[in-house]
Amino acid sequence: MLIAVIGRGHGGTRAISHTLSESGVFMGAQLNASGDLIPPEDMYNACRIMSGYVVHLGGVKWDFSQLHTMPINPEFKQLVERYLSSVLASNAKHKGWKLPETTLVYPWIVRMFPDAYYIHWVRDPRDSILGAHLTDDLADFGVPYEHTENVLLRRAISWKYQREIVKATPQPARMIQVRFEDFVLNQDETLVRLEQFLGLPLVKVDVNPEAVGRWRTSNEKLDFDFLHEDMKELGYEI
Repeated sequence: MLIAVIGRGHGGTRAISHTLSESGVFMGAQLNASGDLIPPEDMYNACRIMSGYVVHLGGVKWDFSQLHTMPINPEFKQLVERYLSSVLASNAKHKGWKLPETTLVYPWIVRMFPDAYYIHWVRDPRDSILGAHLTDDLADFGVPYEHTENVLLRRAISWKYQREIVKATPQPARMIQVRFEDFVLNQDETLVRLEQFLGLPLVKVDVNPEAVGRWRTSNEKLDFDFLHEDMKELGYEI
């Protein structure tokens, strides 16, 4: 079994990575404190290759259609396989990886690993954009967008882009979406869902309920109209 965790950075994905690791899933030879498989540079470069085929339609709209039919760039494959070498070479019954930037190349990851189990981790964008992450400026990964000097707006656009690229990708055979808030506030129920999806027992990890709803006490401008539709779909109040 191969498990891939996707989800924007600063979205709480370390919680599921730690859960999987402590439950006996091999998550790679070298992990950082966030549970990311490192070193990540090969995956970063793979992101820059694939983003060259994304068409910006203006605003917060992109066309990802050619990614689903065109041949996958051979260099992209080599970079991803090199990044995942310790995982792919492992004889572990259950193995996988977590790196937020995987979300940026989700369409081609699904095509490379159609039989993997995908865990799509989501978080209220108002909490997600409170903290800095490497993907805040999509241009660093070659993604076309209307650049802005407004840091929070950049982060919100990054959140939106990563939501859009997942929605635009034909859903793989095995995929589950989990809200970070549900995992923190209702961990037992959420673990049952994940156990049923993966078919293996999972252990509980420490979570911090104060990580949910931090936006409520922030003085920052975190409410962007273009996020409202997605927030409604995901069950977040506006």
